[in-house]
Amino acid sequence: MGPDKVTLILAQFLIALMMAFLMTFIFTAFPMHFTQGWLWVWLQRFALAFPIAFVLSLAVGPVAFFLASRLRRFLSPS
Repeated sequence: MGPDKVTLILAQFLIALMMAFLMTFIFTAFPMHFTQGWLWVWLQRFALAFPIAFVLSLAVGPVAFFLASRLRRFLSPS
């Protein structure tokens, strides 16, 4: 038996939050080299990216679980 629906949605929320946080940080800090104003640019990008990442995770999450299940059955020896 897998996790309940609330746990799955909470996990997707946290995963989307962490991924948006890290990805926007990396793709803002590297090209701007922590120059003046990079923090504000990063926060703006994070504020835009997080809700998009969360909605997309709700859409692709079930597909990923389905594909992982199929792949696991395909790769496991019978």
